[in-house]
Amino acid sequence: MQHHLYNPKFKFIKNPLNFNKYTDKELLQYCLGATLYMPGTKKFTQSILSKKEPGLTSMVMCFEDAIAENSLYEAEKNVLEVLFNISVAIDSGKISYDDIPLIFLRVRNYQQFKSFSEKLSEKHVKVLTGFVFPKFNSINGDAYLEHLNKLNTGYNEILYGMPILESKEVIFKESRKNELLSIQALLNEFKNLILNIRIGATDLSSWFGVRRGINYTIYDILPVRDCISDILNFLNRHNNDYVIAAPVWEYFLANKTMKFEDKLDTNIHRSLIKRSSIIDDAVDGLMREVILDKANGLVGKTVIHPTHIKFVNAMQAVTKEEYEDAHQILDTSGGVVKSSKANKMNEINPHRSWAKKIYQKAKAYGVIENEDDYIKLLITSYE
Repeated sequence: MQHHLYNPKFKFIKNPLNFNKYTDKELLQYCLGATLYMPGTKKFTQSILSKKEPGLTSMVMCFEDAIAENSLYEAEKNVLEVLFNISVAIDSGKISYDDIPLIFLRVRNYQQFKSFSEKLSEKHVKVLTGFVFPKFNSINGDAYLEHLNKLNTGYNEILYGMPILESKEVIFKESRKNELLSIQALLNEFKNLILNIRIGATDLSSWFGVRRGINYTIYDILPVRDCISDILNFLNRHNNDYVIAAPVWEYFLANKTMKFEDKLDTNIHRSLIKRSSIIDDAVDGLMREVILDKANGLVGKTVIHPTHIKFVNAMQAVTKEEYEDAHQILDTSGGVVKSSKANKMNEINPHRSWAKKIYQKAKAYGVIENEDDYIKLLITSYE
């Protein structure tokens, strides 16, 4: 996989790297980008083999909220077929590991995770990147991760876990601190298996009977913003820096035929912050939220519609100025230095953690000239 393949003619300052499930975790955890969720019943084999969605780099087939309980058998059967057929295509040379997105399965609960995993074979596991654990908390988390660890040992493979934080124990103020401390300790025990942490903002909002509208971001919903802040505080701090993905954006007025050629003079950041219209309310709202995701240290985003993929992934790209600042910081032993553009100070020790993340994101998403290139990167055939 490589990001931005929907626009192969775009000229990067530094090209994004190829990756697959066997890429070193230090980089891979930054590579998921826009993670597309779909029902486990969806027949998706041909879309992967034909590379129908060239921007798709990570996906989740869901056994939980995306399907009805009476569809679980059908979903499990379909997922096994998808994994098997992709594995056969790799064995026959039709595709390679670099051609398939990172594939995860969102289980329904621990019991279903355990019973389904017994149906897996080596062929399934070699094309599967991992599992997503819904409503992950300090009570069920140990069982999830212990069993995941057993699967890794039994298959001598790498299968990652991605907990979703969305339970009442996390969102309710009176229990949040102890719950996050317990989750933190549990995740640290299995840190080598945790690829990303997901935030279930829809479930978190539901505890208060609220839902953000198309002209708001999740950061405008005060109880959820407060919870996200604490999740970042406990799990994204220096030396305990799990990669945390941003929650889903629910609106998709976008369509695959949108043209961006007449938007080349648009500065995305300035227009979005000033709420100047760029595309439409749904796309502008998505990009506005991505800007805030990035500002708060979240990387990538859950998406539920293919048209969202390139908007999320394009805006993960690192600008040349950010990249040069990161290199200057990482190459300097201490003190304060003037940035290469002479427009800011780079304070070496406080900015070092930021610089390390920028360096990894640059490898995953590439380096662009400046923020004007975000629009160019969205144009499918830009030269």
